Amino acid sequence: MILKEVNVLNIRMLEEKDAEPYRSLRLAALKESPEAFLMTYDEEIRKEDPIANIAARLGKSDVFTFGAFVGEELAAVTTLELESPIKISHKGNILAMYVAKDHRGTRLGQKLLEAVMEKVKERGLEQLQLSVIEENISARRLYESVGFQTYSIEKQAFKLGERYWNEYNMVKFL
Repeated sequence: MILKEVNVLNIRMLEEKDAEPYRSLRLAALKESPEAFLMTYDEEIRKEDPIANIAARLGKSDVFTFGAFVGEELAAVTTLELESPIKISHKGNILAMYVAKDHRGTRLGQKLLEAVMEKVKERGLEQLQLSVIEENISARRLYESVGFQTYSIEKQAFKLGERYWNEYNMVKFL
């Protein structure tokens, strides 16, 4: 596969004003890759006052949602969640990473993860953790390319209908 570079790219933490484009991208992610996320599309669309809830989450001090914009389009997102208990406060969790289908193969995911890692360095964290389903080989390769290593595999971690998915738990020591 030939990679193409992103031309106009802005990566920043999302704010309350970004709640609507974030929700649109999240719904697309849940529809396209239901096995990759804990929440299902049907659960997500049934939420009450979703924009207000997302806006409130984007304003939290222990959760940072990053967005990669190509021009004005929100093209990729991921969330960094900090741990608050003292004994695990040296860790952060990367959650809900998604790159829109039209922007894959542009190194957008790599650039987004690099921006998250810069934020992590500012906070003095020592490790990042994430989980990815076994079949999502392109995501696993992306995470490995920026230094993540698999430390365990949870068998039958997700179940949707009669189908199970194994989940790779990965860590990057900083």
